[in-house]
Amino acid sequence: MFFIKPIESNEDYQKYVDEKTPNSPIWKDCFNAFWVGGLICAIGQVIFEICKMRGVGETNCYAIVSIMLIFFSAFLTSLNIFNKIGKFAGAGSLIPITGFANSIVSPAMEYKSEGYVMGVGAKMFTVAGPVLVYGISSSIIVGLIYLIFNMQYISLV
Repeated sequence: MFFIKPIESNEDYQKYVDEKTPNSPIWKDCFNAFWVGGLICAIGQVIFEICKMRGVGETNCYAIVSIMLIFFSAFLTSLNIFNKIGKFAGAGSLIPITGFANSIVSPAMEYKSEGYVMGVGAKMFTVAGPVLVYGISSSIIVGLIYLIFNMQYISLV
């Protein structure tokens, strides 16, 4: 019969954890995150420059870059390529806009077998929902603060 030896002290537990946990190659992981994140940003900059060369206004170029990066990350997520990039690059692939698109598309694809309403619709915003709620709420609060201070300035002038 097989019995597990009880862990009697914190030192024994730490020794057990160290034996079972593999060491992470931190410098390699940081380097991969750095260059993959830089590559994604460089792709965004190339899209921006192409739009500018074609005579698109700068404000519209920013919108086009955002839309294209969201599309590419959602498309690569649907092909299960973005997840492989994420495993390789870690946080480097989670540049806010591409990581956010991935966090919406991944659960939607995973739960599509449960139907469009209860699967895709309900699970699509499980990760992204709190981010949206926080972003919208904080923008409303900042807007109200700006409005209050701006109205005080107008009344003084």
